[in-house]
Amino acid sequence: MPRGHAGLYLHNEAPRLHIFLPENCECCGRPRVRLSVRDEWHETKQKLIYKKITSNMELEADNGRTLPALTVFSESLCYMKDHALKTIGEASFQTACEPEDVTWVVTVPAIWDASARQFMRLAAKEAGLITDMFSEKLIIVLEPEAASVWCKQLPQYGFVAEGSYREKFEESPGTQYIVVDCGGGTIDITVHEIQQSKTLKELHKASGGGWGGNTVDENFKDFLRGIFYGGIWDEYIKKYPTEFHQMMYNFGLQKCSSSRDDVYLHCYSNLIRVAEQKQDISLFFNGVEGTHWHDGIIMITYEKMKSFFAYSTGKIIGALKEILRKPEMATIQYILLVGGFASSIILRDEIYHTFSERYSILCPMEAQAAIVKGAVLFGHNSQIAVSRISARTYGVAVSRAFDAAVHDERKKRVSQINNYVYCTDLFMKLVGIGDLVKIDEAAHYTFTPVEPDQTRMCIQFYCTEKEDAKYIDEEGMKMLGSCTVPMPNPELGRKRQVRLDVKFGLTE
Repeated sequence: MPRGHAGLYLHNEAPRLHIFLPENCECCGRPRVRLSVRDEWHETKQKLIYKKITSNMELEADNGRTLPALTVFSESLCYMKDHALKTIGEASFQTACEPEDVTWVVTVPAIWDASARQFMRLAAKEAGLITDMFSEKLIIVLEPEAASVWCKQLPQYGFVAEGSYREKFEESPGTQYIVVDCGGGTIDITVHEIQQSKTLKELHKASGGGWGGNTVDENFKDFLRGIFYGGIWDEYIKKYPTEFHQMMYNFGLQKCSSSRDDVYLHCYSNLIRVAEQKQDISLFFNGVEGTHWHDGIIMITYEKMKSFFAYSTGKIIGALKEILRKPEMATIQYILLVGGFASSIILRDEIYHTFSERYSILCPMEAQAAIVKGAVLFGHNSQIAVSRISARTYGVAVSRAFDAAVHDERKKRVSQINNYVYCTDLFMKLVGIGDLVKIDEAAHYTFTPVEPDQTRMCIQFYCTEKEDAKYIDEEGMKMLGSCTVPMPNPELGRKRQVRLDVKFGLTE
C-alpha cells in the first residue's frame, strides 16, 4: 500500500466493504475518502437480471411476504454507509466524516442492463450516499472489470497454483484473459487485453447468467426436501426460518471449501423434532445415495456434493466454450476465476479439467475480495478501462421522409402545416451490439424537427439485443429513457438543428 495510506477491510456475513483512506486534502485537511461497497444480496440481484426494473417493483421473501426492492437495497446500503462512516471516524481519530465527503464505489454484475444500474443509483440516493441522481460522488463499477483491475497487478504468489505465469499481467502488454466472476446469484464473463499503458481493453461483450452459487443451494434444498418428504422440510423452513438460514449458511461455507473431503453438517434440534413426529430421523436416510445419518450429523459424500454443482458448472463451461471457439479469441492465454463461489474446489476442478490443456487457470488467493479491492483501485482511476464492447444495440427514435418502397404504410404521417409526408417510429442505430466503444469518446449526431412550428424535440433512446432493427416497436426493443430539448424559436421551421453528443463506453 502506498506511503501515507491506510486500508481497512470489513467482512460481514452478507455485505462486504472495503474502505480506503488516502492522505488528507490539501485544501481543508480532512481525509479524502473513497469507499467501495460490494453488496451480496444474491437472490435479489439475480432477480434484477430477468425482471423489468421499476422503482416500485416488489420482491417476495421465503415466507411469501413482499417488500419493495428499493427498500431492500436502500436499507442495506444505508446500513453499510453508517457502518463505514463510523469505522472511518474510528480509524481517523474521530474525525467527522459526512456522506458527501466520500466517493462511493458500488459494484454491479456486468450483465445488468441500464435500468438495473439506474435502480442501484436510485437506491444509493435513497440511502443517503448521494444527494441527487447525477452526483459524481457515486461510481458504478462492473464486477468482473473491478476484479480484472485487481488481478492484473497481482504478482505470481497472489494466485493459487492451478496455473502459472512469470510476471504481472500489467507488465506484459498484449496479454489476453477471460475473467469469470463467480458470485452467489450471477456468473459474469468478460474478456480483457492489457494495453501498453497498463489499461484494459474489452474484447468481448459481457455475458453470463443466473448460474451462481445459489443454484447449488437450491439443489441441496431439493435434496433435503426429498429426504424429509411429506412436507416435513417445508414445515421446518416455515416454522424455523432463522435456524434454516443458519443451516444454509453452514452449507455455504462447505460449498466454497478448498477441500475434497466429505461434508458433515450439523442437524438442528428443531428439524429432528419435526421429522421424528413421523418416524425416527435415521430412517429418512435409508436407501438415499450419497448421504447417511450419524448422531445428529448429516454426512454428504464428495461425489454427491459435486452433483449439486452440475447445473452451474455445466452452464459456466458451456458459456466459456462458446466464447473461446470464436476466431477472435484464439490468442486468449488465461482464465481468471474470481468471486466467493470461485473458492470452491469443485468449481475450480471442473474448469481446470476442461480447459487446462490450453489455458492457464488462475484464481487469486482472496477470490472473494478481488472485486472490492479492484473497485477501490477503479475509484482512484476510472480511466483504467479504455474501451468496452457494447452489450446491446442502442439507438433513438426518428422520423424520415416516407418511402412507400421501404416503409410500413401504417407508420405514414402527414404534416398539417406543409403536407410533409414522413414515416414515424423509425429506429436509428447509434452503436451496434459487439461494437468497440472508447470510454471517453463522444459520438455526434444532428437532428431536425418534423413539424416547422414545433417548440420542443423529444429524443427517445432505445436498445435491443438484435444487431439492427427498423422500428422502435419491434419485439425485444426496450425504451431506456428520453430527454426533451426546448426549441422556442420556430422562425427557421424545419431547418433548425439539434446536436446530440453521446458517450457509450461508460458503465452508465
